[in-house]
Amino acid sequence: MMARKKILNINQKGFAALFITLLVLLVVLGMAISFAVLTLSQERVSRNITKSTQSYYLAEAGIEDIILRITKNMQWSSPYNINLAGGQTAITTSDVIGGSRTITSTGNFSNRIRKIQTVYKISTQNVTFYFGIQVGNLGLQMDGNAVVHGNIFSNGPISGSSNTKIYGDAISAGPAGSINNMKIKSSEGGGSAWATTLTNCTIDGDAHYANISGCSVAGTHYTPEEGPAPQEMPISQEKITSWKNDATAGGTIPEYYLGGNNTGSLGPVKVNGDMTLDSNAKLTITGTVWVAGNLSLNSNSVIQLDPGYGSFSGTIVVDGKVSVDSNVVFCGSEGYAGGGKCNPSVGSFIMLLSTKNSVNPGSPAIYATSNSKTAILYASAGFITLGSNAKLREATGYGIYMSSNAEVIYEIGLADIRFTSGPGGGWKVTSWKEIE
Repeated sequence: MMARKKILNINQKGFAALFITLLVLLVVLGMAISFAVLTLSQERVSRNITKSTQSYYLAEAGIEDIILRITKNMQWSSPYNINLAGGQTAITTSDVIGGSRTITSTGNFSNRIRKIQTVYKISTQNVTFYFGIQVGNLGLQMDGNAVVHGNIFSNGPISGSSNTKIYGDAISAGPAGSINNMKIKSSEGGGSAWATTLTNCTIDGDAHYANISGCSVAGTHYTPEEGPAPQEMPISQEKITSWKNDATAGGTIPEYYLGGNNTGSLGPVKVNGDMTLDSNAKLTITGTVWVAGNLSLNSNSVIQLDPGYGSFSGTIVVDGKVSVDSNVVFCGSEGYAGGGKCNPSVGSFIMLLSTKNSVNPGSPAIYATSNSKTAILYASAGFITLGSNAKLREATGYGIYMSSNAEVIYEIGLADIRFTSGPGGGWKVTSWKEIE
């Protein structure tokens, strides 16, 4: 009996030991399986993180690639793809509006998507127009009742006729500088005259001269004095070239015609021929435009800047003649309100710039006729001729001829006007963020 009990106890102890052993093995196996699952999960997460990181770097590579192409003026298109290190990036670039592009780059490595977006902006060039009219060596000629509201600086003579008025200061530079047959008024500020020779003039302010004849001076006489030194034109050839580069970067078309009562948008682009807006056409400028031929703006047409320009101003550079017909309206980024008027100004302007060499006011670089509410006219090497009743904000030309009743009304904001410059002026990244 005792032997039987011993055998039973031994069997029970053996079963308990076996059970404990099996239990320990199950626990160890469970721990091993859990560790393996955890390890595999961590490895999967790690692989996903690695692939996601690779996608992010692919997206960054796409941004850097397109920035290099834009900066170096290399060939590119939108959209385009890059295959790299077993992955792919897709780059999409918006048009230039207001001097900036939005670039989106999508990196894809093993179907892991990372997306980066950046705003790439053209640095601006400030152009200062201190005067209502600034003139080169050919000087300023004003017909009867022509008026300038603002100061005038001329490297050549300033000559008027019946009842021509300058509401501001008038300066004719250099030893040969002269002001003739002009009323220089002070009711809107200024009213003084500087020239080596003053003839047949009425001056409300002070007079600085070496020779005077037939003039009445309400202020102080400063004599003998010569006119101040001539000044350079406010826009350099380098700036003009940068605007042309900006336009060319957007592509080239052979010519441009916008029919009457039609609407369109244009820029940045080089027009390798003539550009014409027919009567009542409405054009929105979305980037710098370079016209290699002539620019003709027919009656009642409208040109406005895209709202994306904000406070920046835009430029149309023309190698040939600019002709502005009656009642043409130019608006900045504030846009056209209708009825021949722009919305309230936001300090944004359009400048028409002609590089045509023209020393004859009868065949000028720029001709603007009656009631053309143009913003800024600039002729770097030729005459600007303002037809009867023409009105504008500012005129700068190698020579300027104002027909009877033409009027220039200078706007103070032109003393610090910002234009978008081309690739030569430099691009910069203003924002860089991941969006997906």
